[in-house]
Amino acid sequence: MNLQSSAAASSSPCSLQKLKTRVVKKSVNPEWNEDLTLCVLDPTHPIHLTVYDKDTFTDDRMGNAEIDIQPFIEAVQMRLRALPDGAIIRKVVPTRTNCLSEESKIHFRDGKLVQDIILRLRNVESGEVELQLQWVDVPASQRG
Repeated sequence: MNLQSSAAASSSPCSLQKLKTRVVKKSVNPEWNEDLTLCVLDPTHPIHLTVYDKDTFTDDRMGNAEIDIQPFIEAVQMRLRALPDGAIIRKVVPTRTNCLSEESKIHFRDGKLVQDIILRLRNVESGEVELQLQWVDVPASQRG
């Protein structure tokens, strides 16, 4: 999942975003491997993630999670450059208030700051979602 900053404005296309992945049929452990890009207006607000099971007539809600992007944003704001691959900037531990299934590391990979996350889904008996955050700077002229 790529995150991009945007200048705050009431008419911003980043105000409410709903992104969908493709449907993975006949799998109890689906893998999407898709890139999704979100605008970030207020990094203090978590990203809400909902997982659905695609059915013929309705889409059943399977579970949900929240992603606290504040630690990642703080690492991005450090403007670190030219670190070796695998250099760990920060570790984020699971707590009662976040949906992390295990410790998450914010680190450098291929010259980019990334955070690998495994989220524990709520409101479901069991389930996890693995994702990776990556920051994308968007020039002011492309922000709309």
